[in-house]
Amino acid sequence: MTRLWNEPAAFADEMIDGFVAANGRYVRRIPGGVARATTSPAGQVAVVVGGGSGHYPAFGGLVGPGLAHAAAMGNLFASPSTQQVYGAAKAADNGGGVFFTYGNYAGDVLNFDAAEQRLRDEGIDARTVTVTDDISSAPVAQRRRRRGIAGDLTVFRAAAAAAERGDDLDGVARVAALANERTRSFGVAFTGCTLPGAEDPLFTVAEGRMAVGLGIHGEQGIDETDIPTADGLAEMLVAALLDPAEVPEGVASVSGARVVPVLNGLGSLKYEEMFVVYRRIAQLLEGAGIEIVDPHVGEYCTSFDMAGTSLTLYWLDDQLAALWEHPVDTPAYRRGAVTATERVSASAIEAEAEATDEIPDADDSSRATAQTVRLAVTAIAETIDAHVDELGRLDAVAGDGDHGIGMQRGSHAARAAADAAADAGAGAATTLQRAADAWADRAGGTSGALWGVMLAAIARTLGDTGTPTAADVAAGVSAASRAVTDYGKAELGDKTLVDALVPFATTLAHGVDGGASLSAAWRSAAVAADRAATATADLLPRKGRARTHGEHAVGTPDPGAVSLALITAAVADVLASASEKGTPS
Repeated sequence: MTRLWNEPAAFADEMIDGFVAANGRYVRRIPGGVARATTSPAGQVAVVVGGGSGHYPAFGGLVGPGLAHAAAMGNLFASPSTQQVYGAAKAADNGGGVFFTYGNYAGDVLNFDAAEQRLRDEGIDARTVTVTDDISSAPVAQRRRRRGIAGDLTVFRAAAAAAERGDDLDGVARVAALANERTRSFGVAFTGCTLPGAEDPLFTVAEGRMAVGLGIHGEQGIDETDIPTADGLAEMLVAALLDPAEVPEGVASVSGARVVPVLNGLGSLKYEEMFVVYRRIAQLLEGAGIEIVDPHVGEYCTSFDMAGTSLTLYWLDDQLAALWEHPVDTPAYRRGAVTATERVSASAIEAEAEATDEIPDADDSSRATAQTVRLAVTAIAETIDAHVDELGRLDAVAGDGDHGIGMQRGSHAARAAADAAADAGAGAATTLQRAADAWADRAGGTSGALWGVMLAAIARTLGDTGTPTAADVAAGVSAASRAVTDYGKAELGDKTLVDALVPFATTLAHGVDGGASLSAAWRSAAVAADRAATATADLLPRKGRARTHGEHAVGTPDPGAVSLALITAAVADVLASASEKGTPS
């Protein structure tokens, strides 16, 4: 269990601050996470990694000469926001383009892709290779859907070494894709992990039992079995990874192949235990005729305090073998001798600081509507506070249990931003846009990204002049629905918030088109959203982390759909009150 924290919501930020304070030789604090404290050659491709916190030494611990140029660091088990990824990329950019690589999780993909597009819009070239090494998360035929676990290390190292030797952006991407194709991992867990402030672990395993095929965000395994001996576990891990279907294309024969084995601890397993397991792993690999290269036993990608381990096999060819020898010097990972470089100057750091945006002009009508927006955002935050534990419980059934916490962080940040904007005289559009940006930035994860998209779409229809009509609001909600499906790629029936959002948007539009007031149409739409959210209990998830453990989710409604329904009901009360008082809604 986690014993030391101040405010759970501040844990990730305080952890990063402490990490930087302890490792100033290597890293500096940036808006999105951390970047190298030393300079890099002009024109060199910038390798930017990242993901949620709780995985140390991934991701900040791998920033430094020979490895990543920067890491975007989200909240615990939540992807960094688009703003954080963008901030990390801007801090790392050397003029040679930006290369993103990270584990293949829905929230990370959403936010990194959005940041990549933003860079491209500014004329900065960018590429991405997601890590898909976990064999338990999808069959071989669907390798692109697999998630990334400890195999991050091999892909990150290959990409960074290629960048350091002077490869261009396309060359770095090709090397990273090859490294990913030649990396396979498989893991087990004996206990779940407990996040700061939580009373219970995200999942439990009965005494004497072991979860098989776990993820690194507290997800349950795909199977469960009795805990074997150390030798028995080694045999299970090796057998899974040497299955002929899992041997990468291009490996002509297992016998004679060169492999880097990485036995990774997930947070609480003792090194001595892992050494006992690795003893047998080495015997088995050698018995198969494999040449073992630079074996790794330790913690490389953890899951907070989870007791478990994973085995990664990295199948080398001549190119990857040469890149593997490139020296690395980071806070948590060192190989060889790295030539010292200059530190980033104070003036350069100051130039990176973002200027505060001025509040756009607004008229009195829009400022009055902004007060209703503020009340709505406040009601959202209060509603999430009232249901945070239940939303976390729903998410823990087949996810990682952080939906309630993430929604709480996002809604509280949105409320603070809306209050600040309204107090500064902002109009309705600016007030809601500031709330959207703050939500996406602080919540992280898939839900944070999607709520930022939704609120921003609605904001664009409100304007900062005049009073928006019911049709304007309905058009904004419809635009939000389209944006979410375009951005997140989920469809009706996938068991996501889309299953509640689409009926909500459709019902609202029909009500307004039929002549109903915004308050009345919104109330009817909220009822439709609630009904649709409840119905998701019968669905099998086809998107997101829950997809891997879909059968566990049948019988439980989707937490994203439930939180959306709760929010629409809360906003309905605000609109009803505004209508009764005759204030703009």
